[in-house]
Amino acid sequence: MSVIDEVLAANALYKENHDTSLYSPSPRRKLAVLMCMDTRLTLGALGLDFGDAHFIRNAGGIATEDAIRSLLVSHYMLGTNEVMVINHTDCGLQKASEEEMHALIEERAGHPPNFPVRFHAFDDVAQNVYVQLERLASHSWMRKELILRGFVYDVKTGHLTEVPWACPRTPSIPVLDRRTNR
Repeated sequence: MSVIDEVLAANALYKENHDTSLYSPSPRRKLAVLMCMDTRLTLGALGLDFGDAHFIRNAGGIATEDAIRSLLVSHYMLGTNEVMVINHTDCGLQKASEEEMHALIEERAGHPPNFPVRFHAFDDVAQNVYVQLERLASHSWMRKELILRGFVYDVKTGHLTEVPWACPRTPSIPVLDRRTNR
């Protein structure tokens, strides 16, 4: 049995006790979290439960166009008013350059990609959080009232450390350069 089959079997049991009154599309704590997809970043590590926040996850916790789209829907349509950006130590995107990742995956796939892929590799996790906060703040639809804060999660200790950042919210903030991630 595949893992997907196991999930389907678990869902068949779950649906018997499913209670729609327990959940809402709008998060109870009015929080959105943009974070890496790494399995070591758990809801428990954040003191959150399902329904508390919107979780937008991707490799590296990067403020991609799609992540920004999701955060805008979360804020304007579903009432979130705070955003946490969380990256972590020992991230896979720190272990190879953009070029190395492309070469490795192209070799394993056996052919080049049929459309452009950007991995957003980085060297410094705290700097990467800073870059993502700057990118979010530079978007003209991110309201000044929306609280943006960034953190690094230490996978060895389980500790969140806030990345110092002052939200300038001015039109002069540069947009992320896709070639350099800066």
